[in-house]
Amino acid sequence: MKLFLYTYLNKVDRKGRLSVPAEFRSALAELGCDGFAAFRSFRSPAIECWTPARLEQLSNALDDLNLFSETQETFVTTLFAHTKPLSFDSEGRIVLPAEFMEHAGITTDAMFVGQGKWFQIWEPKTFQNTDRASVERAGKGELAIKLKATP
Repeated sequence: MKLFLYTYLNKVDRKGRLSVPAEFRSALAELGCDGFAAFRSFRSPAIECWTPARLEQLSNALDDLNLFSETQETFVTTLFAHTKPLSFDSEGRIVLPAEFMEHAGITTDAMFVGQGKWFQIWEPKTFQNTDRASVERAGKGELAIKLKATP
């Protein structure tokens, strides 16, 4: 499985276009994608970027909720009504919707942040502050996790 790793800083051009890092485009291409689905993060001032397959996996999980229940309707509306498919232009760029850029505070620069199976786009200084706090928490042992044994 191809993972989205590392952090990349790219400029937003005058027309609002943003070049997606070659490594991320390559990972998406290996997964058969010529773009990705994006939505505003619910927990951070960032933009979540998922493959269509991952979004479909989430959609399938929502089938386990009671159809027409408040919980199911809230999930579906909150996520899918605010998710935008973004395709690359011939130079590997995307145009983020204005409301996404406003949510993340992105103006002239954007930070692409690998999250393993997905990635995020942040305003660089905001990400640096969040990253610093995360590294401090990890250093204090607050982020411990047990790895599952592989067969």
